[in-house]
Amino acid sequence: MKNPFNSFIEFLRHSKKTVLLILIVAAITITFTTTISMLLSRIDNYFFPSLGTIRTTGVNASIQFIDWGTIYPGTLTNRSFYVQSRSNIETTLNLTVANWTFRDSEGNNVTGALPIKPADAMNVTWNYTGALVSPGKKIYVTLTLWASNDARFINYLIDKRVEEFSFDIHIYAKE
Repeated sequence: MKNPFNSFIEFLRHSKKTVLLILIVAAITITFTTTISMLLSRIDNYFFPSLGTIRTTGVNASIQFIDWGTIYPGTLTNRSFYVQSRSNIETTLNLTVANWTFRDSEGNNVTGALPIKPADAMNVTWNYTGALVSPGKKIYVTLTLWASNDARFINYLIDKRVEEFSFDIHIYAKE
């Protein structure tokens, strides 16, 4: 009866090229899949906290700050609250967003232009339909924050080491 170890050594001597090819293909496959996994995890798992400050004119909001929580690129995040008209006539409401500020891990404001249009990087919308709001009436609104998953934007956030951001939300009565 042959020794299994000797049989294996004999097999390797006769199949050197085949075994070498298998090892090379395995090494290339492992390297390639590891590299792809690292790149995808860098993009898909990036997140950052944020805060929105609500400023109002002609209306009262039931909150002054919105903690958006952790934002993941490519996702929508909703926050709801009440807005009450302070006008003495029927009015419509308007929403503007300004003063987007990105901060690094040390709390410093990040400088440098975004690689895409700011509105294509992040956006805030709401469910208000433009209906007239009577004096003193409260309405329930939902704001939706969207952050782009565009690779240029994500690379900007990573390269600049952005760890948080904030912005101002202005809700005002238009008479």
